[in-house]
Amino acid sequence: MNYIKLLNAAFEKFYFDDRLNPTHISLYMALFQEWNSSRFADEFYVNRRDLMRCAKIGSKSTYHRCVTDLDSWLYLCYFPSNNPYKGSKIKMSIIGTSDEPDMGRYNPTLEQLAEQYHPIREPIAGQHHPINGQVVDPHRPTSGQVLVSNTNNIKQENYIKQPKGWQAVINFFVKKGFNADEGKKFFEHYEIRNWQTSDGKQVRDWRALATNWMDRTELFDEENTSTKKEVSQKRDNLRTTKNKDYGQPL
Repeated sequence: MNYIKLLNAAFEKFYFDDRLNPTHISLYMALFQEWNSSRFADEFYVNRRDLMRCAKIGSKSTYHRCVTDLDSWLYLCYFPSNNPYKGSKIKMSIIGTSDEPDMGRYNPTLEQLAEQYHPIREPIAGQHHPINGQVVDPHRPTSGQVLVSNTNNIKQENYIKQPKGWQAVINFFVKKGFNADEGKKFFEHYEIRNWQTSDGKQVRDWRALATNWMDRTELFDEENTSTKKEVSQKRDNLRTTKNKDYGQPL
């Protein structure tokens, strides 16, 4: 995949699509960045809270409306997740095709042709140069800048399987706007299970797991609040006054 060509093709399609508004474009760019971080995988998983923060979307209904619109308009394929430990799955559509060679990756054939035109091994400014017939970094392009690998490496370094004590968990929950008791509950829940998921797999990133825990907590609180309101309304409807005037006609 070529980062620049994909992005230019997307912007060209945005220009002629009058159905889009700024929120659609903002969400698409957040998804495109996640796609780039996953090395343009065929399918990848996303977290709604992180996407909303990146796209500057403050409403869950707006997020779901935009991602559904992008799916129906063939910008991507959206597969909602019913698993609280796994985010929704996204499959991005490849906009624009070309038969031109992909200059964003190292091509050994092009490297050999370049060697024929530069038999004297003189350093070329701004270009990757092999030493003693061996390529120093086979994944680095012959010219230009790698747009994917650095971002992905940084993302992989941020994966921390287990927290460094309960205080780190509580600080993370407080930073996200939750109370310390909820963070303590999360830590004790997975500490007892030796930081394994319900299917017995080792936790890959406790921060992502904690974010999903917060999402489910918010959803539970919203459902619980709506249920209490319904029960309260039913009780009010069943209430009758003890002082009745039986002289009034029915």
